[in-house]
Amino acid sequence: MELRSIDHVQVAGPPGCEAAARTFYGDLLGLREIPKPPRLASRGGVWFRLGTQELHVGIEQDFRPALKAHPAFNCVDPDALAQALEASGAPVTWDGEVSGLRRFYTSDPFGNRLEIVGVPLSSAF
Repeated sequence: MELRSIDHVQVAGPPGCEAAARTFYGDLLGLREIPKPPRLASRGGVWFRLGTQELHVGIEQDFRPALKAHPAFNCVDPDALAQALEASGAPVTWDGEVSGLRRFYTSDPFGNRLEIVGVPLSSAF
C-alpha cells in the first residue's frame, strides 16, 4: 500500500452557497470549475481543479466554518493576491511565524480559513 498524492480537499459551505463559491474560488482565486458526477450533483456544492488537485465545496445543513483546519495554496505573488482579496472584502492576516516564508490567512465567503503561501523566490519562474 502506497499513498501517492492528495486527490482533493473538501471544505464545507451552507446550503445555497454555490454562486458565492464560484465567485470566490473561481473568479477571485482562479480555480477552474469542474462538473460534479451526475449522481452527486443533486447534493449541491461545486468542485474546482488547480493543477492535478481538486477542491470540493460540499453542502452541510448545519454548517459551521472551519476556523483552524484549512487548505493551503502556493502563490507566485501573494502580495497581489492579498490586495485582490482585500479589495473584494475578504480578510487578510499576514503571518511571519515561519522564517523566510511569505504567507497569510484569509477566509472564504462562508468563514472557512485558507492559507496562502508564497512560492520561494528560488522556485519562481
